[in-house]
Amino acid sequence: MNVLRMSVLALSVAAAPVMASDLDLSLTNDSVKGQVNFFGTNNDLQLGAGYTYHEGSRHIGNVDFHAQGRTALGNLPTTAGIGLRAIGWDDDNDYDGGAVGLGGFATINIPDVPGLSFTGGLHYAPTILSFGDSDDMTSVELRGNYRVIRNAELFAGYRYLNTDLDVSGYGHKDDINLDEGVMVGMKIFF
Repeated sequence: MNVLRMSVLALSVAAAPVMASDLDLSLTNDSVKGQVNFFGTNNDLQLGAGYTYHEGSRHIGNVDFHAQGRTALGNLPTTAGIGLRAIGWDDDNDYDGGAVGLGGFATINIPDVPGLSFTGGLHYAPTILSFGDSDDMTSVELRGNYRVIRNAELFAGYRYLNTDLDVSGYGHKDDINLDEGVMVGMKIFF
């Protein structure tokens, strides 16, 4: 089964240049994530899809849909988006679930240091937008980016994905981090 998942991931990475705007690959100590975004920062909409494999056979998929635009934060050029992130997860034990989080992202460019930018994203799904064993979900990502060449950048930051487990039949609720940690990665623009 792992060979099939790795084959699908490899095929997705190979097909990304044909139909994508950028490909984002990142690692934490316990996970690896691939994210494809289909439209550039000049488009009014952004659609993306991602897959995370977390050590211990946890699989996390996401689909993103945001309205996006250019703005300024103070005098700093910024690309911001507001929308939805649908997240589904499956653990090899008896738990699985997901949620549709509301939120957004912003990338702030630093003109005094060409190539340097900072990105932050936050999505939250309350109980009403959660399903399966998830009772709510919070997704946070913060990172500093440096554009090494015109079509590639390196980044470092922090990723946090948390859900409350709806295990009411067991008489309590548990809070688990589906993915958390310091991350490094690269982004390739097409």
